[in-house]
Amino acid sequence: DVQLVESGGGSVEAGGSLRLTCAVSGNTRSAYCTGWFRQAPGKEREGVAVISGGGSFTRYADSVKGRATISRDTVMDTVTLEMSGLKPEDAAMYYCAAADRPISCSWYGPFAYEGQGTQVTVS
Repeated sequence: DVQLVESGGGSVEAGGSLRLTCAVSGNTRSAYCTGWFRQAPGKEREGVAVISGGGSFTRYADSVKGRATISRDTVMDTVTLEMSGLKPEDAAMYYCAAADRPISCSWYGPFAYEGQGTQVTVS
């Protein structure tokens, strides 16, 4: 099994930056498509960014394109989301999710594993 633990959330001023980390543990011998998602109160869940198992492919939502970078550290088994120029509309619970097999990497998944989330507020 695989466990995902997000960290790095908190309160950020508008225009500021944040770095969210998804720590992957368990059976990580094979890394597959991993994504960051977010959900704000009263809104639908939104795919933010995804990265392929090897890290060569990434895709970003239009809402964060140019402000976000997703990366993978295969040694530390982490997937990081860095965002800058934060806006109030970026405030949400951020989750990471990982596939358990090779898939066409996008936020449509399917993702077999998901973390508990980390809260981001923007003031």
